Amino acid sequence: MTKITAILIDDEKKALEGLQLKVERYFKQIEIVALCNDPKIAISKIDELQPDLVFIDIEMPIFSGFDVLSKVNYPDFETIFVTAYNNYAIEAIKHSAIGYIVKPIDNDELKTAVTNALQNISKKNAYQKNKKLLEHLGVHTNKTSIGIPTSKGLSFVKISDIIRFEGVEGYTKIICMDKKQILSSYNIGKFTKMLENKKFFSPHKSHFINLNFVNTILKEGTISLSDGSCVPLVKSKRSELIELMQHL
Repeated sequence: MTKITAILIDDEKKALEGLQLKVERYFKQIEIVALCNDPKIAISKIDELQPDLVFIDIEMPIFSGFDVLSKVNYPDFETIFVTAYNNYAIEAIKHSAIGYIVKPIDNDELKTAVTNALQNISKKNAYQKNKKLLEHLGVHTNKTSIGIPTSKGLSFVKISDIIRFEGVEGYTKIICMDKKQILSSYNIGKFTKMLENKKFFSPHKSHFINLNFVNTILKEGTISLSDGSCVPLVKSKRSELIELMQHL
């Protein structure tokens, strides 16, 4: 039996261990060569070990699963995405013929996804599929765009065009330069993770703003943005915001 090497990536330790147990139980031909709960380490491990198969959690801090895929030197491996949200980028993943499983992981769905991946390994077309997915999602090494899940599907938006995010009853309203507004089923916390280190700032638990559109930090505890809107600024965040603005 030909051995297939695999790397498992998930920032949640219990989820990582649970997936490991299932893979080892049902697929004896798969040798797990690395477990990673840090996406940055995962990138170097993939480049070092060059596995045949990689399981990647989509929702992770610092780098998403898509960021991990975009940052490896040569993504020539079968990919199975793991997600807790069955609406997140699934359309693009399906379109690219890449596998995915939804948490909590169903054994039959796992078996189907892995069986398909094992069959695909011999076809040697993983690089093209991974590249195709990243193109659909607008994900590049510098990540200039993001795919935003909405009720109609995925809306692709340039990060530089986004003025702010506003949390509204568990949903998120995204306001862009052209006055276009998008309502996403994601809560605002997901976007703060997706755009971490992208010159965005959270001045309030319900707001996430693009620093490039900040006009004035007002004394009364609000921020004036270039589109004429104002958002609240909690007192504890004022000094941090001023520091960030001085180094833009």
